[in-house]
Amino acid sequence: MARDGAVAVEELLARRRPGHSLEAPFYTSAEIFERDLALVFGRHWIFVAVEGEVAEPGDYVTVEIGTASIIVVRDDDGGLAAFHNVCRHRGARILSEPAGVVGKLVCPYHQWTYDLDGALLHAEHMGAGFDRACHALKRVHVRSLAGLVHVCLAEEPPADFDAMAAAVTPYLAPHGLAEAKVAASIDLIEEGNWKLTMENNRECYHCATNHPELTVSLFEYGFGFAPDDADADRAAAMAAYERICAEFEARWAREGLPFAEIERLAGCPTGFRTQRLAIDRAGESQTMDTRSACRRLLGALSEPRLGGLSFWTQPNAWHHLMADHAVSFSVIPLAPDRTLLRTKWLVHRDAVEGLDYDVERLTEVWRATNEQDGALVAIGQKGVASPAYEPGPYSPWTEGLVERFVAWYVERLGAGLAADATR
Repeated sequence: MARDGAVAVEELLARRRPGHSLEAPFYTSAEIFERDLALVFGRHWIFVAVEGEVAEPGDYVTVEIGTASIIVVRDDDGGLAAFHNVCRHRGARILSEPAGVVGKLVCPYHQWTYDLDGALLHAEHMGAGFDRACHALKRVHVRSLAGLVHVCLAEEPPADFDAMAAAVTPYLAPHGLAEAKVAASIDLIEEGNWKLTMENNRECYHCATNHPELTVSLFEYGFGFAPDDADADRAAAMAAYERICAEFEARWAREGLPFAEIERLAGCPTGFRTQRLAIDRAGESQTMDTRSACRRLLGALSEPRLGGLSFWTQPNAWHHLMADHAVSFSVIPLAPDRTLLRTKWLVHRDAVEGLDYDVERLTEVWRATNEQDGALVAIGQKGVASPAYEPGPYSPWTEGLVERFVAWYVERLGAGLAADATR
């Protein structure tokens, strides 16, 4: 794919140095960006929505991944379905709104009409020999993981989704996300490559100096700690953190909540990681006072002081689940240097705004944190575009999860290139 003296992506992958950031073209090249869309976002399970957005028959959301537009809809039987948002007549977009409610899927151009299962019901003026059964909407693979909706654009999706589901459903299920509703949703455009957004999320090296709101509730030690850098104060803080973790582990065990870390971030198509983590002070929620932001707890949980469950999936999502609410994040590439970060705050479906929760308080920590992270991604993008940039070393203590994300990306991009080469 080399043009204008550029190095072929295969060569860039082959010479990637473990423990170091990627070379500049991975963050700046339009050609590599297109490969990312085709081979990563086009062939893996991508988190796109939560079930609360499509709770009733006819509820739908649309999602854009590159040039593909996808409809996720609740069908008349109560199941989830996903289709390409392309009429089988002359290709017009069927739905143009990001979300809504429909009885049928009707193309606005010539009124071809589809049932919620994708079957073509009506197509006027097509003649007696026209077979509607041959012109159903093209399906997209869709799976819900305890209320977290994933799609895959590939003809044959990765087969290991079930393995992930088996491992993490016991962690997610107590929070009842499939029965939760979206209390708030915010889209943020970050001025950087999608991999910089993901790398930034996968470490807390930067948290202490950049996230004053987030670190009220979260410990930087939960994401890595360098004991050889510790002075007496930091050593004492680390010891206190370990005591708090032990207290939470005893509480989780009493409540029957799994908490041990499970990590399968590389070596498989559907990489994931989950772990229950302590929350500081009151220990209830990621709020400015660390107390619950919603009086109605999620699922069947009855104890507010349960810390938080962290759940990540490759390539584009992370989630924080607490007793009172959950925060869900999805990343969608828009351009080599532009990325959509979509954040949703979930509460129990029977919680009442103004009575059980206040949206401002519910969202304040992650609204601030996302803005701060967006600024960091932007300066990172400016840096990797400089002729002075060269891949730098990751901290072995605090950036190990960044390395595992990058290793997964290199592995999966290489696998996609190899598969295409054999066709």
